[in-house]
Amino acid sequence: MVFDGLRRLRREWQGLRAFQALPRAERQLVFYSEGAGYWTYFEPVFRALRSEYEQPVLYVTSAEQDPAYRDPPAGLRAFYVGLGTVRTAFFASLDADVLVMTMPDLHTMHIKRSPHPVHYCYLNHSMVSTHMVYRPAAFDHFDSMLCVGPHHIEEIRKREALHKLPAKQLFEHGYGRLDTILAHSHTGPLARAPGQPGQILVAPSWGANSLLELHGAAAIQPFIDAGFRVVLRPHPQTRRLNPRVIDEIVSRYAGEARFSVDENGDAHASLAESDIMVSDWSGAALEFAFGLERPVIFVDVPRKVLDPDYESLGIEPLEARIRSEIGAVVAPPDLASLGGIAQGMMADIGNWQLATRAARERWIFNVGRSGSAGAECLMSLLRRTSTPLQQGARPA
Repeated sequence: MVFDGLRRLRREWQGLRAFQALPRAERQLVFYSEGAGYWTYFEPVFRALRSEYEQPVLYVTSAEQDPAYRDPPAGLRAFYVGLGTVRTAFFASLDADVLVMTMPDLHTMHIKRSPHPVHYCYLNHSMVSTHMVYRPAAFDHFDSMLCVGPHHIEEIRKREALHKLPAKQLFEHGYGRLDTILAHSHTGPLARAPGQPGQILVAPSWGANSLLELHGAAAIQPFIDAGFRVVLRPHPQTRRLNPRVIDEIVSRYAGEARFSVDENGDAHASLAESDIMVSDWSGAALEFAFGLERPVIFVDVPRKVLDPDYESLGIEPLEARIRSEIGAVVAPPDLASLGGIAQGMMADIGNWQLATRAARERWIFNVGRSGSAGAECLMSLLRRTSTPLQQGARPA
């Protein structure tokens, strides 16, 4: 184990040195990925940068298993720096025109802005609001943001006004993962053979107040009783932090043919084959509703709050106000009614498709073309690097 760690650290330093050895003129546009699952958010923008502008991209990742590092597409040069000391050194010494990243909390924790005049652009990896499930200053030190929808612009501008922060450049971007789901999935009601049960996807968030940890099998049994097939997709953090709650449910339903658990890293199959999702405050619920045009049942467990002062903005977070537009909200004491609610949704599934589609058009920018929109935004930033580029949020 010790030698494995030393070899990994050696590879990380090699990645950093290889990046730093590039001529400064080639360090125009850099993407930083914090894990193997984040390429899905960068890819639509990268594809548009290549096809529409022939713009090369440098890709720095903290995961050796990152698909874009293992098999980089043409036009992408990838470098591995890990999650520890070498990554910290990468950020501390970065000299590039524009850095795009999905990791919040820049300059508020151990990852700091570089002393060089780098323009930092935040790429959202969720459609949820910026002011409840993120730490208070999560976005304060970015210069620009690729916004998913009008809610992000409203929230960021309000925070800037309240705290007298420099104004960031806010771009109308959209959400690349949503476009990928739309491009590769059947939207709307699924064709079911006579007698074939509908499928419920139980996909909650994680933590002590999550649906799974608070209620466990009580959120599953009503659907089994109503004749549905149930797929449980626990959050990876639940498996890491509280595996017992998952194992107990799996054990309970070991002999139930209409129950299965999906812990595959690629959620596409579970999403695509389900008629209804059951969730709590998970951002995946928005991906399901907007990407597949199917309804969500939200169990009203306590909110996941990382900013205790989020109400000071006077803006209800999107993930709270959207729930009645794209599904039904059920109080925990009423979990026994879940099966009946799902049956009612299945009977009205066509209207739910219209409702989720209308909500998507209202709340998400550039549906179906976010890659091109994001590429255009980044190219506009690059064109300005020949003149002093305003850093909207400087280090304290």
